[in-house]
Amino acid sequence: MYAIVEIAGQQFKVEKDKYIYTHRLDKDAGDNVEFDKVLLVENAGDVQVGSPLVAGASVKAKVLEHVKGDKVIVFKKKRRKGYKKSNGHRQQFTKVLIEGIS
Repeated sequence: MYAIVEIAGQQFKVEKDKYIYTHRLDKDAGDNVEFDKVLLVENAGDVQVGSPLVAGASVKAKVLEHVKGDKVIVFKKKRRKGYKKSNGHRQQFTKVLIEGIS
């Protein structure tokens, strides 16, 4: 059984007892969260597609921790001008455990 869920403007394929990394959510570690924007639900070959959402479907999850992604280096250069600029960025993510799809 799996579902396609929209979380923070992105779509994720979620399954029970699996982890996903979403953009940082405004929840504390250990909090339970419920996602109502379910676009598709599949259960043993029976597929329900929403238009745009599946009525009555929801995904229950638990926030495990907040983590940072890998560092992305942004390097700009203009040749023969002596211009070099280096910048780095680390995206904030939330690790979420999917507890159930209903």
